[in-house]
Amino acid sequence: MQWTFSLDEIDQTAKRFWEKFPEGKIYAFEGNMGAGKTSFISALCRIRGVTDMVSSPTFSIINEYGYPGGQLYHLDLYRLKNEEEAIRAGVEDCLLSGEICLVEWPDRAPGIFPEDCLVFLLETVNEDTRTMSLVPRMRKNSG
Repeated sequence: MQWTFSLDEIDQTAKRFWEKFPEGKIYAFEGNMGAGKTSFISALCRIRGVTDMVSSPTFSIINEYGYPGGQLYHLDLYRLKNEEEAIRAGVEDCLLSGEICLVEWPDRAPGIFPEDCLVFLLETVNEDTRTMSLVPRMRKNSG
């Protein structure tokens, strides 16, 4: 599965994403810096009904948002070195919570993700266009 979309189409792509993957709980997003991970996760949150301002949790590691169906976690593992740091930061607790988790930079701690985690690779085509592909498993050091 691969989607190509412009930044103007990001909300429509997020809507299609939720239609295609409505039952998952843990969604991991890989890609180089600037590929659009945070922008796409923000769109996913908007479509899901999050009304809070969604921002990258690069420094806090975990942001928690309410939406009409419950809680949603946005995690950014960029600053973490390994699984041990992720566990100490509370990442594993979020992943095991049963709530929706949207994770950036999952390759920083691939060993703590459950088997049913869906992993997507975002790539830059040009300044305004991105591709997103469902990948079979997490890669190490994607960014």
